Amino acid sequence: MSFNSCEFFLFLSIVYLIFFFTADRWRWLVLLGASYFFYGYLKPYLLAVLLCVTALSYLFALRIKGCADERSRRRWFWSGTICCVGVLSLFKFLPFLESQANSLFDLHSNISSRVVLIGVSYFIFQSISYLTDVYLEIEEPETHFGIYSLYMAFFPKLLQGPIERGGDLLPQLAKPYRFDYALLRSGLLLFGYGLFKKVVIADRLAIYADQVYNNVPDHSGFSLLLGTYAYSLQIFFDFSGYTDMARGTGRLFGVSLTENFNKPYLATSIADFWRRWHISFSRWILDYIFKPLQMQWRNAGQAGTAAALLVAFFVSGLWHGSASGFLAWGGLHGIYLAVSTYYRPYQKRLYRWLGVEKSPYLKWWQAFVTFHLVTFAWIFFRAKSVAEAWEIIRKMVQSTNGMEKLVVLDKNTFLILAYLAALALITVRPQARERFVSLFNGSCRWVFYYLFVMLILTFGVFGHEAFLYGRF
Repeated sequence: MSFNSCEFFLFLSIVYLIFFFTADRWRWLVLLGASYFFYGYLKPYLLAVLLCVTALSYLFALRIKGCADERSRRRWFWSGTICCVGVLSLFKFLPFLESQANSLFDLHSNISSRVVLIGVSYFIFQSISYLTDVYLEIEEPETHFGIYSLYMAFFPKLLQGPIERGGDLLPQLAKPYRFDYALLRSGLLLFGYGLFKKVVIADRLAIYADQVYNNVPDHSGFSLLLGTYAYSLQIFFDFSGYTDMARGTGRLFGVSLTENFNKPYLATSIADFWRRWHISFSRWILDYIFKPLQMQWRNAGQAGTAAALLVAFFVSGLWHGSASGFLAWGGLHGIYLAVSTYYRPYQKRLYRWLGVEKSPYLKWWQAFVTFHLVTFAWIFFRAKSVAEAWEIIRKMVQSTNGMEKLVVLDKNTFLILAYLAALALITVRPQARERFVSLFNGSCRWVFYYLFVMLILTFGVFGHEAFLYGRF
């Protein structure tokens, strides 16, 4: 039941009506039942995994809180964390383990091809952050099992995040709901904007990116270059579109979810990019992997920081999967950041020496370089293997001609350029953004609502195309 499907629109309408007319004391139960139905509708065994992880993390958190001595608290914390990581590892590495077993014992098992892990990574990461925060006494454990279950299963953020902290989401789920027309309206607009990003931009860019990347040998370097740019934009609009739809849905129920993207392709450095891209995941990696390692290796100075960054982003790549391309992508970002720890102290001196320190164009140049470093890393992320990624790069470098081999696009696809130009203007210039938003606030707002819906229906790609990050 994808967010961009008619099934979901019907499901959301029914859930909201039941929620609205239910007494306050039972509304959490409506949302919990809806969330379990939503997840079980995808794959029933996924619901069993969610229930298991929910019960384990709930009980372990209470045990951590109930222990008087530090040794027992630590033991319960690590037991809970290892259980959660074990469940995630089983799903993540099942294809690898199965292939090894098939080759060693001459088996023909294909169980992994039938197993999907939609949402598993997100709620397990959320459970680990909850256990860690309880152990560090950052927050108190939730004693109401129903509210905690809803915290784990709340359907708008279940499949692709944001990865919510207990201290942010639990109080919102426990408080009484009060109808707010402004919040309802803003939620619907945000959902619509996310749908626009997904079906009008991301899925149309996917037509080109998929044709190129699914048949690399038949395409020239120039085609592959354009395909890479298309994928770089596709993954942003796809993922941020989902987040907008999730946040918009949350607002309907009076819940504010974390903003996961903040103009990442305008970042002026890789570190800045990770402060803007998949923010809840970046915070998780920073707080629970990088910072502990940095503290552990603090005596090594810059080398310790660089090593902590390499490990943290290797884990980031591993989180996406065991394929070599994901590991290379994570490793590249780790290298970018590790190198920057040595380069940063000399950066201002270099700009001063070049006489560009106060140039108004410096930030645009930094954003240009950062975008291309990020896009270069996406090649490894999208390619079927590291070997194919290097073949794509080789073709780009050695053969940038071949305009005649470009994939022929339908006329609607070229309208993407106009969409992107408009969105860039709205994103970069605050005055333009405010003017755009004001269109939906003025006396003619219903006309703009109608035009916005017609734009989605006319130019959207409605093939139930899955969200890219759903498979992680």
